[in-house]
Amino acid sequence: MLKFMSKKGITLTLSAVLMMGSLVGCGAKTETKNAASPTPAAGAAASAAPKTELSGTITASGSSALLPLVKQAATEFMEKNPKVTINVTAGGSGTGIKNVADGTSDIGNSDVEPAAEYKDKDLKDHQVAIAPFALIVNKDVKVDNITKQQAADIYMGKVTNWKEVGGNDAKIVLVHRPDSSGSRKLVQQIILDGKEFTKDGITQENSGAMKTAVAGQSSSVGYVDTPYIDDTIKALKIDNVAFSEDNIKNGTYKLFGVEHMYTKGEAKDPAKAFIDYISSKEFQGKQVRDLKFLPADLLKK
Repeated sequence: MLKFMSKKGITLTLSAVLMMGSLVGCGAKTETKNAASPTPAAGAAASAAPKTELSGTITASGSSALLPLVKQAATEFMEKNPKVTINVTAGGSGTGIKNVADGTSDIGNSDVEPAAEYKDKDLKDHQVAIAPFALIVNKDVKVDNITKQQAADIYMGKVTNWKEVGGNDAKIVLVHRPDSSGSRKLVQQIILDGKEFTKDGITQENSGAMKTAVAGQSSSVGYVDTPYIDDTIKALKIDNVAFSEDNIKNGTYKLFGVEHMYTKGEAKDPAKAFIDYISSKEFQGKQVRDLKFLPADLLKK
């Protein structure tokens, strides 16, 4: 047919064919580019890893001295993680260590380190606070300061009347904690230098009961960590030194304990996440102090 077309017609036809080819080529290049580069929204969705929601039950038992801190942390943690349930009980440091070693608790709370019998139980130590302790007396006791030796003599039964240490003429009523208590072991180690308590006196199961007994019993003496101290009782100075953060840091006040949370083997979620929460800068910097404990790293600074 080309022989019947004019030269101008042939030129126009060829131009049209070339233009169509050029458009098809451009379309192919654009399509290839789009296929190789996903949209920003698709890329962001692909790179965002799904957050796993914590769930499960945590059981923690042991130290009643540490109980206020653990209960507060549990309340906050469950608010942030509604699918986690945390059951916290006391029973004493010895009970907490035994429970975690036996596998009946996920966390064992303690004021002291485990006894030698637990050295092969793969217990992992998580230090979560420092707790100042104090010797406390009923408010009718006319003594504000006591020496370490006088305190030891009282709890070993060598001193039985307050007048022997500068107080009023009244028989001293001793209030003890059970053998499983970490608070008892701490006082035994620091005040009695490892010697035995007298068997005279009465025994209270936990720190709260100890405080209540001393507040309600004339001429009585006991011991608690300072978060339990209120205006119903009086805390004694020891060797003219009162408990305070500065006095613990400078070494002049020695009646305090490092608070531990033990797990059997490395902690696993959700218990690990709970311990991490208590150990966080936020909780250590505010809630620990608000609850009258001191940060776990206080003596490391």
